[in-house]
Amino acid sequence: MKGDGIENPVFEPPSPDLRRQRRASPAGADAGVPEAEEGPCGWGRCAPKALQLCNNPEGYLAAYSLLAVFQGIVVNGLVNISISTIEKRYELNSSLTGLISASYDIAFCVLSLFVSFFGERGHKPQWLAFSAFMLGLGSLIFSLPHFSSGKYHYGAKLEGTSSTNFTCSASTKSSLPNYLYVFILGQLLLGVGGTPLYTLGTAFIDDSVPKHKSSLYIGIGYAMSLLGPAIGYVLGGQLLNVYIDIQIPERQDITIDQDDPRWLGAWWIAFLACFFAIWLLIIPFTCFPKQLPGTAKIQAEKISETHNDGMTSGLYVLMSLIIASSSEALVATGFATFLPKFIENQFGKTSSFSATLGGLVLIPAAALGQIISGILVSKCRMDCKSIIKFMIGTCSVALILNTVFLFAKCGNEPFAGVSETYNGTGTLYNLTAPCNANCRCLRSIYYPVCGRDEVQYFSPCFAGCSSHLFNNMKKTYHNCSCIGKPERENGSEDFLYEAVPGKCPTQCKFLPLFLTFFFFAVVFTFMAVTPTTVVAFLLFQVTQYSDVFLYFLGTIPGPILFGVAIDNSCTLWDINECKTKGACWVYDNERMAYLLMVIFVIKYNPSSFLPLLARPPPPLPVSQMPLCTSDE
Repeated sequence: MKGDGIENPVFEPPSPDLRRQRRASPAGADAGVPEAEEGPCGWGRCAPKALQLCNNPEGYLAAYSLLAVFQGIVVNGLVNISISTIEKRYELNSSLTGLISASYDIAFCVLSLFVSFFGERGHKPQWLAFSAFMLGLGSLIFSLPHFSSGKYHYGAKLEGTSSTNFTCSASTKSSLPNYLYVFILGQLLLGVGGTPLYTLGTAFIDDSVPKHKSSLYIGIGYAMSLLGPAIGYVLGGQLLNVYIDIQIPERQDITIDQDDPRWLGAWWIAFLACFFAIWLLIIPFTCFPKQLPGTAKIQAEKISETHNDGMTSGLYVLMSLIIASSSEALVATGFATFLPKFIENQFGKTSSFSATLGGLVLIPAAALGQIISGILVSKCRMDCKSIIKFMIGTCSVALILNTVFLFAKCGNEPFAGVSETYNGTGTLYNLTAPCNANCRCLRSIYYPVCGRDEVQYFSPCFAGCSSHLFNNMKKTYHNCSCIGKPERENGSEDFLYEAVPGKCPTQCKFLPLFLTFFFFAVVFTFMAVTPTTVVAFLLFQVTQYSDVFLYFLGTIPGPILFGVAIDNSCTLWDINECKTKGACWVYDNERMAYLLMVIFVIKYNPSSFLPLLARPPPPLPVSQMPLCTSDE
């Protein structure tokens, strides 16, 4: 999904037919590889007999699948579900965290052609060992900010009913936003590690098995890679139930739970665990030979396929495919990164629940969409024009289903000083009103409370509360000058001014409806992914390297564009004592939904496929386009 950012086959899959296209060899030329490159499994002269049981395509596929699983866990799972927590902990906005997500794709695009060129004739298993090393190192670097930034000072700022004077100086300015560069470095290293995995890794499988088995083996590796993001979303989501520093600060004046908007989960634990697990995979890849036994014979039996006719006349068609493919990637990576954050803010759910729910929707829907499209295209034996019509149809249905953002959106709960005034006093977007003007409240202390008038207040101080009590370990606030008086019950005037910690419970019940429509929207979105790649591959002999490169090129702006849209819907920023803006506390839910819908309409428009029908591509011989013939 986010990895994706979407960074492995779950959200930006390489070509479903990853057979590498080889240049035509002169008649009689040896199309194989030297048998001398085929060797035993081991390290130099140390080649135990037990290891030879793994010196075959099945053994390599097992190691490759494990690495793909862990890559998906980190890049498309853990990174995406940690975005919201990282924003709050390190005072970043969504545009910057979108840049973090896109850094993986930037590294992939820059290095993919370079790695493919130099690794094509190199020792591919050793490149995979390098891939495991960089993925592990990237996971470690990504977790380091937690250990170097100190403990999360939850409750260090006063939660009380009044605030003290605070003087801002250079020494008090937060350095937390500077950790942005550490996260970007971690993502760049993950991108470096992911590049050989999805170029040279699949090429080695193709080299080592007969042509009729290549798709099966690569399909198994692809299916295994689907587990990665699913595990990442579920595992990472559950770890967000654990407090970020493991132990909750022991203070009598603090009550903390996951419903508190300042709660931060232990996002870093899974990254550290994956670091150790991935580095263990370096060992098996270093023992594989340059070529598995029997590769020379297999290569000699394979027939080179070329098709260079009509490339110039079909260039316009190819560009249309690239634009369409990039649009798919942009939307997919954007939502893979920010869907948990959208659910959290739109429907008032916790970070942990939102992350788990997002994974349960995105991963199965993406997999189901690609499986269905692959079966339909193959079983129905569609020709190229039929495939293009099929893509237009699936994109149109996806666009219609995505209108769920317009009718299943949630309005904002009443928030004093943000969405409404203080009982008719004060002004919108100003937390200070006559009822709290003398309280000396700090804007940097966000501790929301819900009043008996069902209005949310920024903090007890801004609610004008002057006292609090503990009743059965539950904290309540009293004598709150900004909270309207409730109706008297039995003539009693008890609890005339009262508030409780936390946000007011949401009244929106649209979450099941949204998830249902969005699930099928994702299914139809990904039903267009495989056919797009098939058409590009069959018509223009796009290699797996350039195909993956072009697809990942479209993933770079996705998280950034979605981040900018989400930031533009913010109505209440975290502004510290030094007037520095950090993460967003409150969003305009309706504006967020409309902006995301606009992105869908502009970037994921079925009309991008229409030039393919208006200007048909040149035909290929039946032997070169097995999926694009109706004569079989």
